[in-house]
Amino acid sequence: MRSTKFPIRYLIVILTFICTSVCYIERVGFSIAYTIAADAAGVSQSSKGTILSVFYYGYAFSQVPGGWAAQKIGGRRILLFSFVIWSLTCALCPLDPNRVMALVIARLLVGVAQGFIFPSIHTVLAQWVPPHERSRSLSLTTSGMYLGAAMGMLLLPSLVKFKGPQSVFLAEAALGGTWSLLWFRFASDPPRSDHPKATAAGFGESLLPVIDSPKVKENRTSRIPWRKIFFSLPVWAIVVNNFTFHYALYVLMNWLPTYFELGLKFSLQEMGSSKMMPYLNMFVFSNIGGVIADHMVTRKILSVTNTRKVLNTIGFLVSAFSLMAIPLFRTSDGVVFCSSIALGFLALGRAGFAVNHMDIAPRYAGIVMGVSNTAGTLAGIIGVELTGQLLEAAKATNPDLSSPDSWRAVFLIPGLLCIASSVVFVLFSTGERIFD
Repeated sequence: MRSTKFPIRYLIVILTFICTSVCYIERVGFSIAYTIAADAAGVSQSSKGTILSVFYYGYAFSQVPGGWAAQKIGGRRILLFSFVIWSLTCALCPLDPNRVMALVIARLLVGVAQGFIFPSIHTVLAQWVPPHERSRSLSLTTSGMYLGAAMGMLLLPSLVKFKGPQSVFLAEAALGGTWSLLWFRFASDPPRSDHPKATAAGFGESLLPVIDSPKVKENRTSRIPWRKIFFSLPVWAIVVNNFTFHYALYVLMNWLPTYFELGLKFSLQEMGSSKMMPYLNMFVFSNIGGVIADHMVTRKILSVTNTRKVLNTIGFLVSAFSLMAIPLFRTSDGVVFCSSIALGFLALGRAGFAVNHMDIAPRYAGIVMGVSNTAGTLAGIIGVELTGQLLEAAKATNPDLSSPDSWRAVFLIPGLLCIASSVVFVLFSTGERIFD
């Protein structure tokens, strides 16, 4: 028997935290390894942008199917399946910039597999975590993304330097395989019953009933309210902010290494631990946001609705001005500081829009997450590829991309998006449950 001193839901949250860490080690790792390999092979910036964005096409395609599969089959099973698929792909794919088709297919497959992960996580957490713990639980889980990105930025450039770009793929496959074994061994579905308190809270047993009663059969065959989801203004408030969050995050994640290398003429291998600070800051601020949100809700300092709006607004507005200030700094320390503030407060904002999926639709959290994360993934496609095109155009006046003017539009666009999105969230979001 499992010890009652350590509730199983805490183990689930810890494992999902490790899950997101490993996923983002993979994403940052590919960006670093491919950038170094592509630059050595003389690949153009626009071609780099295309390859870096391929992942997001596959990722966008599988978001809504991932939410549907997690709802119907179970988040625990889908999560394991997706991890096994992308880990095997990393283990088998050659990292050769000249083998474009092989890279495109591999990145599409990894994107499709990872697209099932976050809808599955939201489904699992909505089943296991009670409402008063949701902010900090989801914040801890998603903060794994930033810790993974930080560790990737710190360790993987040295791995590339001493073992070559292909070693990054092998290391990522090993991490993915290890997590899969842990999840298979320790994860489980929540206890099943028809307890009325569980039903009222919108989590746990009410999602996985086993008693053969008319109510249970109705729950098993209940139709997903697609029309209500797609025409709900609170859902669109989440969608818009998810788009903006990921536009800013993916542009920095994929192009910050290039900005250091070409814009500032600093080698990533020589920057030491400073290059991990933006993502480490996200890890810290994400958890701070979760703790603050749960404290404000449980102590009734603010309503759930106002708590989400306040944290989202503060996070996105501070991030907006920090993003737009990045080209003003011409030292690595200045850019690290500015990008750390930008990403840190973006992560704080996740205690607003990102937790809101489970506020408004705990029963369909995976579905709503799939819808909003599709928008976030489209941001990756648009932002990463558009940045490559902007930089290619800037080379006409500054061939080595060392001028601040070459990068101004790159950081201005996400800054303006942050301001607009925060306004949308204030106007249209709610913390009330709107889906039965």
